[in-house]
Amino acid sequence: MSNTPTDTGTDSDAGSARNRETLNTDMMQWLSALVALIGLYLVASPFIFESTDAATWNDTLVGTGIFLLAGYNFYRLSKDRLASVAVASLTILLGLWTAIVPYVMEMGSNELAIGTTLSGLAVAALSAYNAYANGKADAPDHVRTRA
Repeated sequence: MSNTPTDTGTDSDAGSARNRETLNTDMMQWLSALVALIGLYLVASPFIFESTDAATWNDTLVGTGIFLLAGYNFYRLSKDRLASVAVASLTILLGLWTAIVPYVMEMGSNELAIGTTLSGLAVAALSAYNAYANGKADAPDHVRTRA
């Protein structure tokens, strides 16, 4: 019934080692790069498909924002740091806006509306995973192996 110091010490050490979450920064870098590329697609898509002026401005500004935010997290991950959860959360919001914007304003063509919606959903989903994984992680794998 009594806890000995050795029982308590080994159980807590083993439990903390099992509960520790490490992050593969290389995989998360690819994820951030993919989100940044989707942002570039959003910037280019109004010039590829028929679009209204409002759709052109919206996709250009929001796509640039997504590109810059995802690029910032890519940079952080390339320096063996965790991605910013706040930046990833802001990217989620931009992705959700991008997903619903064809229902709020006239886009000019069905191709642009579908591409914008799908891009927004992809950005929101990938950024949500990025925020979740980086928020739960302790430190990147690279840092642990070097120490």
